Amino acid sequence: QLDTSKILIHSVVKIKNTTNNMEFTYTLVADSETDIRNGKLSVNSPIGRGLLGKKVGEIAEIQAPNGIMKFEIMDISR
Repeated sequence: QLDTSKILIHSVVKIKNTTNNMEFTYTLVADSETDIRNGKLSVNSPIGRGLLGKKVGEIAEIQAPNGIMKFEIMDISR
């Protein structure tokens, strides 16, 4: 039974941008597996680092070049 209480590597995460309400689903993977077109996001990317350890309902604040982006964690699965 894999832990889905918080975001870890290989977690499938559904997030919502709190500014524009757009929803995204990503799988957090190692750098060598990154494939953004297929929803595979590196855990070492700014968004990946900002999501690690978060739980459903939490807000991840991520520093982006154009300012702070806020994402609500909607779902975590494996």
